[in-house]
Amino acid sequence: MKQALLVIDVQESFRQRPYFRAEELPAFLRNVQALADRSRAQGAWLVQVFHQEPGDDAANPFTAASGFVRTMPELRLSPDAVFRKQVHSALLGTDATGATLESWLRAQGVGELLITGIRTEQCCETTARHASDLGFKVRYVTDATLTFPMRTRTGREVSAAEIRERTELVLDQRFARIVSSAEAWA
Repeated sequence: MKQALLVIDVQESFRQRPYFRAEELPAFLRNVQALADRSRAQGAWLVQVFHQEPGDDAANPFTAASGFVRTMPELRLSPDAVFRKQVHSALLGTDATGATLESWLRAQGVGELLITGIRTEQCCETTARHASDLGFKVRYVTDATLTFPMRTRTGREVSAAEIRERTELVLDQRFARIVSSAEAWA
């Protein structure tokens, strides 16, 4: 079965947000890079997806005008295809021709996706659920996803580790197979 590694929203835009924390960034980037480096050896497609909001507000780090909708410089990626999205699911992103990621994957005969990127519980989880519902097999590479602490409505801070654990709980064996970057290609 043909595979594709999705690198979702690993972009400079996040460093501009007040919630950004860099503590887990180095390990995350090492894991994403290792997966990207091995994707060729595995015969898998490497697909990069950016979140890009409409408009020309340079103060919004998710618009093209900001200059931050670009790969984090620590990564050396050579994607086979690049898509831009305005919603949570990467599968709805489009390339320069207007083709969706879903249609591109199907045209390449891809049946299994490896999900990586930023944020664990948002675009990565949404893409995993959407892909599963569309019939793709999904490997969710949790240690190659990144998120940041959040506050509940009652004010309790939920750590990034707790968010990852919750995401694994709700995805595992329902929408995806949870794997580490070390076992992702096994």
